[in-house]
Amino acid sequence: MSRGIDNLMGTRGANEGDDSDHAAETKFFHGSNVAMPDAAFDQAQLREAATLLGIVRVGVAAVQRYPEMERVRDWIANGYAAEMAYIERRIEDRDDLTRILPGARSVIVAAVPYDTNQADSRAPRAGGSAWVSRYAWGDDYHDVVGEKLDALEAWLTEQAPTAHFKRYVDTGPVPERLLAAKAGVGWIGKNSCIIDPEWGSYLFLGVILTDLELVADEPITDHCGSCRACLEVCPTDSFPQPYVLDARRCISYLTIELRGEVPETHRAGIGDHVFGCDLCQEVCPWNQRAKRPTGADKRFAARADWHAPDVAELLQLDDEAIRRRLRHSSMKRTKVQGLRRNALIAAGNLKDPDLLPLVSCYCEDSDVGISSAARWAERRLRELPRPE
Repeated sequence: MSRGIDNLMGTRGANEGDDSDHAAETKFFHGSNVAMPDAAFDQAQLREAATLLGIVRVGVAAVQRYPEMERVRDWIANGYAAEMAYIERRIEDRDDLTRILPGARSVIVAAVPYDTNQADSRAPRAGGSAWVSRYAWGDDYHDVVGEKLDALEAWLTEQAPTAHFKRYVDTGPVPERLLAAKAGVGWIGKNSCIIDPEWGSYLFLGVILTDLELVADEPITDHCGSCRACLEVCPTDSFPQPYVLDARRCISYLTIELRGEVPETHRAGIGDHVFGCDLCQEVCPWNQRAKRPTGADKRFAARADWHAPDVAELLQLDDEAIRRRLRHSSMKRTKVQGLRRNALIAAGNLKDPDLLPLVSCYCEDSDVGISSAARWAERRLRELPRPE
């Protein structure tokens, strides 16, 4: 999945899609061999160049105003964007991509897998450990995927020297998931992630806007069917309906995007998550297929610091030690204060009285998010029954 800001936005209707339940029985075809009328290369050559860079899916969508963007406006109006005001601030740019690349006619959407085939958050692990979302285990995906897009853009420039390009990896006002669906890279699942029938949803998305007029690929049919696994597993009930995510309740939003205090009503539901959440992807049948391939880029391999980190250890790290661990990691998005706040909430949920002295140290912290989480965790730990 593209685990970025765009993934918190809803652009699907509740009743779209077919009713096919059997993932393994369906065959899919990506893209076409139709020549691109305004470029000195065809679709097959583009895919070959992308594959050599570790991009497993590449598709083309037309730059136009898509009616689904009205659902994004409704999503914002319903308050589901939480405090992410920047989404509304640049909604017109998302709707009209020619505002960010004048003359843009096509968008190339690339998908890069990040799954390293390691056990998910539901598997047994060391006691006292926390969970970091799979996508953040390795090097910062903005850098890794950005490097691949830069190389693909260089290849494109060689083929079409007079064309203009502008690329984004979860950093600009671009509706990546909507464009990925339009470009046939995958369909938008009920959990709001892009799902590829072969690779599943553990995918990063990147886009290249261009003023070349390329032949658009055909979208893939939605094959979520009647499955509700992702909707029912969410511990904070963040899906008010299929295909719609309420960021205010989403663990990924609460542990990454939200600054300051986490609402107390959601703290217990966060469990031991200190950065992001994978539950709605882990239960997806498309991610559980036995022959599903995994990513080959070793830069996404799990760092020891962030694969099931020990909560007690996190709470003992000073600011500089945390900053060192966050270098070249997408986890720096949450900042030192956010990570410490999240570790305190995890401590309160682990029910280990040995964590009480570490938690109490932060009860008077100057950061309100940290001190509030510490006092909440301290109360929970003090309420634990004492051993006889």
